[in-house]
Amino acid sequence: MSKKIKPLADRVLIKEEDAKKGGETKFGIIIPESADKEHGAHRGEVMAVGEGRYDEGKLIPVKVAVGDTVIFQWGDKLTVDDEEYWLVGESNILAIVK
Repeated sequence: MSKKIKPLADRVLIKEEDAKKGGETKFGIIIPESADKEHGAHRGEVMAVGEGRYDEGKLIPVKVAVGDTVIFQWGDKLTVDDEEYWLVGESNILAIVK
């Protein structure tokens, strides 16, 4: 990413992994070709994070870090230098993949 993007507050910039159409996961879960990726959960790599949010004057840092692989939903899709990213609030990150 040639342009530096720094999310504000508790927002996280994520580069979505290429979605597979149909097939089976390594755990044996069948993914139908009709799966709707626009409204379901997505998986991607954290590219940048905001400093966190304030609650009663105290900074609560974001719990994910650059390089983490996460499962997320909802957010704003944006394009920078012909690359697509998601700008997501921390509360819309469902899990960190270890």
